[in-house]
Order: sequence, then structure tokens, then C-alpha cells
Amino acid sequence: MARKILKRWMPDPSKVREMKALQFLGDVIHDPNLFHLNRHSVSVAFFFGIFIAFLPIPGQMILAAVASIIFHCNLPITVALVWISNPITMAPLFFATYKFGTWLLGTPIEEFHFEMSWSWLREEVMTIWQPLLVGSLLTGIISGTLGYLSMQAFWRWQVVRHWNKRKKLRENPKA
Repeated sequence: MARKILKRWMPDPSKVREMKALQFLGDVIHDPNLFHLNRHSVSVAFFFGIFIAFLPIPGQMILAAVASIIFHCNLPITVALVWISNPITMAPLFFATYKFGTWLLGTPIEEFHFEMSWSWLREEVMTIWQPLLVGSLLTGIISGTLGYLSMQAFWRWQVVRHWNKRKKLRENPKA
């Protein structure tokens, strides 16, 4: 079943509750529903984890933790999926969302040369923020929805497969 597959990769809830990075959540982190593995909890976690991964903002893990509390979905899965945008994938991912945003808004792609400084970041963000934000939001919504629907379908497929196995065993117990 899908629950068994996910449970293999899930961290122990007591270890997650002890993480210093999540202590800002206080007693809310002790809610057992944040660690449930059911179709709704996991699917919603996939939506918010993937959606937040496409947002070009700092503190994605904190936002994912807060979203999982507000929307009652699985905390570890939501926070783990945010790592789709990691230091290796961040540049190509956000460049792709920027290009998508320019296409949606009908604006030209701005030429820029990367420089590792705060002044460059401040100046360039002011020129590219609209297409980047529009592209990121729409890509996040589309990807999150696909993640949600995929997990719903996968979970349903696993349950039906399990039911069919049980049905075959009842019909032919010696096989």
C-alpha cells in the first residue's frame, strides 16, 4: 500500500518534534495529525510542498511547515518536497519560471550577467520580479496540482491493487 511505501522513508515523528528548526511552532508540532499518512494528508502535502518549492523566496521550509499546520497535511512530506528547489536546481528552475513569466506577460527577456553581490541582486530583482513572480506562481500552482492529482491516483491505484490481491486470495486460497 502507498502508506507502507511512504512510511519507509518517513522520519520518526519524535525526532522531527525535537528538531530545533521547528521549535518556533511550539506545542502545535505535537499534533499527531501532522504525521498521519492517509490519501488526503499526503496529497495536500504534495501540493503545498511542490507549490512552495517554486516560490522564489527565502524561508521555504518555514513556510512549508506553517502551510502543513494550517492545511492539516503531512509535515515531513511538505517540508521535504520544498527541496525540489535546492542550490543545484535553483538557478535553472527560476530561470525557467522567469522565461515562462515573460511569455505569459508578453515581455522581452532581459539580458543580465550574474554577479554574486547584494547590489546586483537588488538591481536585477527590480527589473525581473514581475515575470519571475507570475511564472513562479503559475508553475507552482500547475506543478502542485499535478503532484496532488498524481498522489491521489497513485494512492487509489495502490488500494485497488491491494483489494484485488485480497479478492484473489479469497477466491483461490491455495494459490
